[in-house]
Amino acid sequence: MRSVKVFVADAGSTDGTPQVVMSFADRLDVEVIPGGLPSVGRNAGARRAVTPYVLFIDADMELKDTTLLRRAVSLIERRKLHCVTTNIWCSNGTARDNLLYLGNNIAQYGSVLVRPFGTGMFMLFEKATFDRLGGFNEGAMYAEDYLLTKKVSNRKFAIVTGRIHTTNRRFRNMGHFKIVGMFLKTMLNTWNDNYFMRDQGYWRKSSS
Repeated sequence: MRSVKVFVADAGSTDGTPQVVMSFADRLDVEVIPGGLPSVGRNAGARRAVTPYVLFIDADMELKDTTLLRRAVSLIERRKLHCVTTNIWCSNGTARDNLLYLGNNIAQYGSVLVRPFGTGMFMLFEKATFDRLGGFNEGAMYAEDYLLTKKVSNRKFAIVTGRIHTTNRRFRNMGHFKIVGMFLKTMLNTWNDNYFMRDQGYWRKSSS
């Protein structure tokens, strides 16, 4: 829809991403902006946004459910929430891939009882709250999405039913055991923000 502004943060990609993005300009109000680590690109897009809500999604996400975004906006408006996420599924993945994503989804539901855990794969934020929280921490080298969502009040966080689809790129590049280990370390360091300021090797491996 041309009534919705789309910002694509490009961190110097070499696969023709800007050209592919702009090929949709006849159908979408889209703009390519400078990126970097996810925090940098996401904050850059949010600064340009003038809407009440901003949606952050990763590059390899696919919105197969055409009602998902509409239902997420309806939920955040109806319950006056600050942040809404959804479940994740791997379209081209193995049973092992989706078993791990199922674990991720269960952890998201459980996090509502402690500190909200949402991933940048799909994160709908009330813009005023996003600004008040200072956006994504650009000093974070890892899990910048979790660092932000855990600042959200449990009562103002929800998970909309449905799922967003991703690839198994992360598992192919890093291996299942490495991903699980990093996930568990994230949970163990929930109250240790300094952990996320150190390079955990995630981007070197997941983007290769």
